[in-house]
Amino acid sequence: MKQKETARVLSQREIAADIYDMRIETSMAAEAKPGQFLGIYPKDKSMLLPRPISICETGPEENGACSETDGAGRKRCGGNNVLRIVYRVAGEGTREFSGYREGDSLGLLGPLGNGFPLEAGRGKRVFLIGGGIGIPPLLELAKRLETAAACKQAVLGYRNDDLFLKEEFERYASVYVAAEDGSAGVKGNVMDAIGHYKLEADVIFACGPMPMLRAVKKYARERRIPAYISLEEHMACGVGACLGCVVKTKDKDPHSYVNNARICTDGPVFPAESVEI
Repeated sequence: MKQKETARVLSQREIAADIYDMRIETSMAAEAKPGQFLGIYPKDKSMLLPRPISICETGPEENGACSETDGAGRKRCGGNNVLRIVYRVAGEGTREFSGYREGDSLGLLGPLGNGFPLEAGRGKRVFLIGGGIGIPPLLELAKRLETAAACKQAVLGYRNDDLFLKEEFERYASVYVAAEDGSAGVKGNVMDAIGHYKLEADVIFACGPMPMLRAVKKYARERRIPAYISLEEHMACGVGACLGCVVKTKDKDPHSYVNNARICTDGPVFPAESVEI
C-alpha cells in the first residue's frame, strides 16, 4: 500500500557519468516489489511534483558507506529497511537529488505501480532485457525470480563502456552486453546481442526506451513468447489522478470504457500485447 514518508539517505555515489546510486532507509523497502517505483519530492518548492524513480534493489547495505557493523564485522546500516535507487540526472529535480549525502532527509511516496509478475518466470528460461536507465529495475527481479541461474539471461544495452550494474547482474544471471558505440560486448542494441549469441527464452521481462520496447514486442510476437514490458513515461501525480501518463491499450478499460491505461497505476508493467506502443 502506497504511503508518504520522510526517509533518510544512507549513502550515495556516482557509478557512471551522471548515473547515481543512492541507498535509502525507509519502511517501504519491506513491501517493495521488482518493477515498482517511488515518487521523490524535491526540497526546492518551485518543483511541486514528485520525480518518479524506479526501485533497483531492496535489502541491507553492504557497500561500506555506513558505520554500523553486523556480527561478522561487515558494514551495514538500516537493517532490512534499505531501498536502493539507481538513476540518471535528467533535470533539475534529479540534479538536486544527486547532491544528497548520508544523513539527509527526503520525502517519498510509494511504493507505486504494479511490478513484474514473478510467477510468469518461475522455472522458465527468461530474458531480462534492459536498456540504459531501464537496467536498474531488473536487478531485484533477477534476484527474486525462482528459476535456475543458468536460465536467467540478462541482456543489457549501454551507450558506451560505462557498464553500471553489470557485475552485480553477474551474481544472479548470465550477462550479455551491447554498446551503441561498440566499446563493449556486441556493437548495437540488445536485439543485436540476442541474435549474435543465438539466445532463446520462454518469457521476457524488459524495461528501457520506447524503441527498444517496440523491438522486444515485435520479437516476442514473432516467436509467440509472453513478454512483460515496463513503460517509461513522464508522470505528474504518480497516483492516477491527473491522467498525464496514459498509454493506448488493446482492450477498453472496464470503468472508463476507453482504450487507455494509466502507466503510474495500471502499470508501469504491462503484457506487451495489451498496449499499443
